[in-house]
Amino acid sequence: MRIAVFGSGYVGLVTGACLAEVGNDVLCVDVDSSKISALRAGKIPIHEPGLEALVVRNASAGRLRFSTDAALAVSHGEALVIAVGTPPGEDGSADLSHVLAVAREIGRHLPGYRVIIDKSTVPVGTADRVAETIRTALAERGVLHDFDVVSNPEFLKEGAAVADLMKPDRVVVGTDSPRALALMRALYAPFTRNHERLIVMDARSAELTKYAANAMLATRISFMNELAGIAERVGADIEKVRQGIGSDSRIGFSFIYPGAGYGGSCFPKDVKALCRTAAEAGANPRLLNAVEAVNESQKDVLFQKLAGVFGSRLSGMTVALWGLAFKPNTDDMREAPSRRFMEAAWAAGVRVRAYDPVAMREAERLYPRECASGSFTLCRSPLEAVEGAEALVIVTEWQEFRSPDFETLKARLKQPLILDGRNLYDPDRLKSLGFKYFAIGRGERLS
Repeated sequence: MRIAVFGSGYVGLVTGACLAEVGNDVLCVDVDSSKISALRAGKIPIHEPGLEALVVRNASAGRLRFSTDAALAVSHGEALVIAVGTPPGEDGSADLSHVLAVAREIGRHLPGYRVIIDKSTVPVGTADRVAETIRTALAERGVLHDFDVVSNPEFLKEGAAVADLMKPDRVVVGTDSPRALALMRALYAPFTRNHERLIVMDARSAELTKYAANAMLATRISFMNELAGIAERVGADIEKVRQGIGSDSRIGFSFIYPGAGYGGSCFPKDVKALCRTAAEAGANPRLLNAVEAVNESQKDVLFQKLAGVFGSRLSGMTVALWGLAFKPNTDDMREAPSRRFMEAAWAAGVRVRAYDPVAMREAERLYPRECASGSFTLCRSPLEAVEGAEALVIVTEWQEFRSPDFETLKARLKQPLILDGRNLYDPDRLKSLGFKYFAIGRGERLS
């Protein structure tokens, strides 16, 4: 199948590469000429396990190409995939300007029937707006062409996106067109050979499904973080509580890990956008507003713990920070808890020595002034980061942080203090080794 993918960011690049991997002829188009030049040279702008090899292999085979030419893309593709960003506006609503700009380009160049597949995360009713935008552009040309707009939201986890697309647990398709549905079944046939994974519904339900999925996961995280706060106050251990409730098959263990708050490009943006959608429809999303409020306050917990230990002695001290990305296996620092912690630390006069396996370059891009001033030092290893620090703060649960050499760690820290935002260690063991250890909801509260 000939496929054009509009947008060569996270979703677009993963989608294009995986579609090419199963034999399709894929053209990825983007308005950013420097990004397209880099992709043509085999340089991948994001860190995603397995993606670079996939892109290089399919580009070399001629199945995956990159261009800035929207007209060429519309002419090329039987299916036109919209995978551009929908950043949040100041009021929390999703910014559809990029999506509708692509729709206008499609309308300006549409030569005949095409299926337009909307993979961007968009508010309910966007498929109708995309269709209307295309019809308007066609009318301006004085032509009539049939087309269908399909909602096909992505459910990719950063750090496991390639596997998620190659072996999806479900494929949501929002359309009432038999012709478009037939194309979608053919498109996903290589990925769903073991058993049927297509879930077919109307476009508006498909659009809401994406937001609902992310909001549900965010709700579980905020629920556990609120419970963790209660556990600290009553002297309970949230890890024991987590095991107790997770063993209930109705609840399960997924997304019930307390921590420093959720971040990234999806959960914060999508919860806000769903709240905005609800308000515009006349609903009061009380639970969703609470989910967002809990998460915002949770991102402050680690710095509050640090301030609880050192009080007025914060200014001039140095802390080590393990983890910058919002989660492991990505370099994405959008809405990352590490950013909230560091910005609060710098405001209090604290220097930060940080290490992350893949997000260092992104951190340097985000905070050039702090790097230049010496308030932010990027280190080559976890142990280098703790050298001379008064405390170790853990924000991201990378595998290499799970079993450190505690004796060496203790020797390099000025004092044996760990603030663990991901509950990686056993409190009793850390105390037996001589550490002061404060985690999230593990029964010990800083007054």
